[in-house]
Amino acid sequence: MGFTLAEKILINHTSSKKLEDFIYPKVDFCFGNDITAPLAIKEFIKAGFKSVAYPDRVGFICDHFTPARDATAANNVVMLREFAKRFKIKNFYDIQHCGIEHAFTIEQGLIRPGHIVIGADSHTCTGGAVGAFATGVGSTDLAAAIKNGHCWFKVPPTIKFVYKGKKNKWISGKDLILHTIGKIGVDGALYKVMEFSGPVIRKISMDDRLAMSNMAIEAGGKAGLIEPDETTFAYLKQIQGKNFKFNKSMLKLKGDKDAKYDDVIEIDVAKIEPTVSCPHLPSNAKAVSSLRKVKLDQVVIGSCTNGRITDLRIAAKILKKRKVKDGTRTIIFPATPTVYLQAEKEGLLKIFVQSGCVVSPPTCGPCLGGHSGILGKGEVALATTNRNFVGRMGSPDSFVYLSSPAVAAASALKGRITHPEEVA
Repeated sequence: MGFTLAEKILINHTSSKKLEDFIYPKVDFCFGNDITAPLAIKEFIKAGFKSVAYPDRVGFICDHFTPARDATAANNVVMLREFAKRFKIKNFYDIQHCGIEHAFTIEQGLIRPGHIVIGADSHTCTGGAVGAFATGVGSTDLAAAIKNGHCWFKVPPTIKFVYKGKKNKWISGKDLILHTIGKIGVDGALYKVMEFSGPVIRKISMDDRLAMSNMAIEAGGKAGLIEPDETTFAYLKQIQGKNFKFNKSMLKLKGDKDAKYDDVIEIDVAKIEPTVSCPHLPSNAKAVSSLRKVKLDQVVIGSCTNGRITDLRIAAKILKKRKVKDGTRTIIFPATPTVYLQAEKEGLLKIFVQSGCVVSPPTCGPCLGGHSGILGKGEVALATTNRNFVGRMGSPDSFVYLSSPAVAAASALKGRITHPEEVA
């Protein structure tokens, strides 16, 4: 019997080359942020560890509460900086050269096709879009991986999602994943790999693929994988430059024809219209046309899900020479400095500011209710982020809806949830 893509990657990182129920593979890269990595360091010290096995395979990305929102946040960064210096960890990134971790790590060439990557953040699964087995872990597992370069896994089964049909206008990867999560539920892929495939996936952009893999965890997925192809390699060569090292083994990163899948789910994208997830679960997905009466206090465009350059181009195209609705705060968060600079070069930042938006430096800020966009009691937000649990973006009495950048930009103009066709 053949192997799935996930199984192949996991087996390739073990010495036995056999598929066991539990495996202990080497890890190509492990990382944490300014919230989770300090917890890992405390566990590292508590365990009495004195050395780091592979300093070049460890990363600290300070993106959640930076620029530091308070003294505690600042001290966390100090802790990471000192630990990195002590153990010669070169992949330490503070605000002078940093970005939202799940976009930034791929840009920097730290995540590549065929890698096993663990991160102390649930949206590490974003790396699956480039063909890496990337998954979130707890801070204790991160501490152990920093020490010895390995991590325990129970080998997960795979659900294969096959997307077919002709996409309607305005349908993005975000709409596809919101629809999918709505179809299977927040636990529909619990500790399973979500493998996205089919002719539609082969045609969509890498930014759309990254948005889909990013949200695999919102269905309980252990990883969100896409077989790497020429689109993948061209994208990585463009954004990683000299850091991208292609090898022929990447061409073999495909599931076998006789691989065993836990389930195969086919989705006709022709039946999907722009989709919005309503409070308080990503699975509470509805067609945008059914939500046109929902008034908004805030719109957020950005994050590790939709803060890439194509996302900003879509938003700018809709906002150009228009003004956001009075009373609707609209905040733009480019995912990385590279995206920020490209947006500036293309004149997108000017469009945003002239339309009444606020442009922020790259940060996770409002997505987790950290800073730079907290919601007050009773306020309603539409965001291109990935999670809308109770209190996710601030007050437990606030409400968060999730959408694509196109829906978010159109909604900012109207001050209510709006189909992009209304303003196109």
